[in-house]
Amino acid sequence: MAKKPATGAETTPATRVEQPIILIRGFGGLGVEDEKKIAYQGFNDGTVYPQKSGENYIYEGLILRFMKSRWIYNDATNIVGYYNSPVIRDEKSIPAELAGFKLDLFSGHKVVIDPATALSLVKSTTDVRKTLWVFRYYDLDDREDFKRYGNALVRLITFIQTLAEHKHQAVPKVNIIAHSMGGLIVREAVQRSYAKGEAPKHINKIVTLGTPHQGISFQVLKDWIGIGAAAELEQFNPDGQKDPKNPVGFNKFAEHFPPERVLTVVGTNYRTYGPAVASWLNRAFSVVGEFGPNYNRSDGLVKQAFAQLPGAPRTFVHKCHGGPDSLVTSREAFEVATRFFFGNIKVRLKLVTAKVKRGKDLFGKSEFFLGVSIKPRRVDFELFHQSAEAENCYGPFSNEDLSDKSKDGVSSNWTDGDNGERLIWEGWLDTGAITLTTDRPRDGATSGEVQKPGRSSTTS
Repeated sequence: MAKKPATGAETTPATRVEQPIILIRGFGGLGVEDEKKIAYQGFNDGTVYPQKSGENYIYEGLILRFMKSRWIYNDATNIVGYYNSPVIRDEKSIPAELAGFKLDLFSGHKVVIDPATALSLVKSTTDVRKTLWVFRYYDLDDREDFKRYGNALVRLITFIQTLAEHKHQAVPKVNIIAHSMGGLIVREAVQRSYAKGEAPKHINKIVTLGTPHQGISFQVLKDWIGIGAAAELEQFNPDGQKDPKNPVGFNKFAEHFPPERVLTVVGTNYRTYGPAVASWLNRAFSVVGEFGPNYNRSDGLVKQAFAQLPGAPRTFVHKCHGGPDSLVTSREAFEVATRFFFGNIKVRLKLVTAKVKRGKDLFGKSEFFLGVSIKPRRVDFELFHQSAEAENCYGPFSNEDLSDKSKDGVSSNWTDGDNGERLIWEGWLDTGAITLTTDRPRDGATSGEVQKPGRSSTTS
């Protein structure tokens, strides 16, 4: 592998400023009563890393890490109310201080804004750009109308932006981090709830964690789980996602939102996923290009290939789909997401030239694989992970120069250009995260260099 010069990195204008963040959880399974009791829908759960030291030993979870971060986010979860029937209020019941808000935000729906809490936010000195929101859609008992979830998300975004306008602040777009089915709810909002072309005006960027954008490879969920949530379960159907008549199919997403503004975080550690039957089924129901049941290639529930969107950047994290030590609880997800939202340098790492000098068998044949891990300076967590254990290495290749086009079903970004270069990874670094009181570089600097804003380099 060759060292890629600084031309492989692009410095972008400092437009990734503080913006509201919305967190959306995944599928609730058999029932939601227990899920409703979880205050932050699992986003307050973290992970202990015994092999690391110092502040890297314990990661406290997305909620606390954001609130302890340099953005100083304020929690505003209680603003949204969820009811079994539409709430009807008239203008006289809304405090006069909320006169600038549309009545539709507070009335006429099962998911509405609570006027009292909204009033407290109006009176506070809160910078709306620094607010953190947990979208608790499972507090809504009606699970048969998936459209309602997308509409409610749009209503929340509208309230956030109206709040900023009411406080005479710059009206921000929002950033979204969504786990599993939460990403499908975001797509519902983008592709159907918003009028075509409107979503990019309100949503800045989206990070999905293990979202089955192309469905679940074994569509036996309805019989396996045994619940009456057909509208939700249909979102996991690969055939439905590929149906050209489906307005929220994954192959139509780019018609509604720039795919380059979506980062798909793909889990690769199926071994630590709790429901063992799901991992077994992923092995039994292999997808095209996976070389049959020899490979699992999933996060335990969602296939690596199916967790991606055409045209959207992706990164691999060696965590399972859900539960302890998963995509939701991992610090890797936080590090990747925050750089995607706020980083000012985009890096594209390509394979320039390679030559395998040995490894063929007695018959002159062999297969070669290429795995890569990306780790930022001074942060002992990977932004990208490929390994034999993760079953996501590029390959197999039969040519010694690795010139074969990948057929493994997950290496969608491995393409031959006019000059023969192949994209290994593209991601984001943040020069603003560097501590100026030390000469030690953090993001995007090679060993021995001091990273300056606006400059970057990568190593391979």
